[in-house]
Amino acid sequence: MSSTGVQVFDKTLQTSSVWLSEIMDEMAWKDRHMAYVILRAVLHALRDRLMAEEAVDLGAQLPMLVRGLYYEGWRPAGKPLRYRHKAEFLERLGRELPAMDEAQLERSTRAVFKVLADHVTRGEITQVIAQLPAEVRAYWPREFAAAATQAAHGEQGDPAPRQ
Repeated sequence: MSSTGVQVFDKTLQTSSVWLSEIMDEMAWKDRHMAYVILRAVLHALRDRLMAEEAVDLGAQLPMLVRGLYYEGWRPAGKPLRYRHKAEFLERLGRELPAMDEAQLERSTRAVFKVLADHVTRGEITQVIAQLPAEVRAYWPREFAAAATQAAHGEQGDPAPRQ
């Protein structure tokens, strides 16, 4: 049975709900709203660290509803933010999640990055991770972080992107 009467809307509601459920599972939470809040915050912190073209490429692979919250408030001018350490990433994330301590911010980041890695193409995730500082790459599932680190160090013949 259709919730909205528009198939594409029903599909994005269903897919977005799966993403929230997976975040809740990763966090061992039952709070769907909090899963939404961390999804939004982590996506914003990630988006703002990517070059605009890469941010758009990632956005194209998100479910329509998640894509909307990903782009919410985005101002590509002045991006990417050029932080080099996880402390700067967590500080940015903490502005949207002020009640969380560092351990909770790190756990939330890992949960969202795992869901992204499970649903976005491997090639896109590798490109995203390659634009991140090494300390932030470490929050991605190990197999993705390793592949992106190799790519970022030019082991496939490409020059490493400047960070």
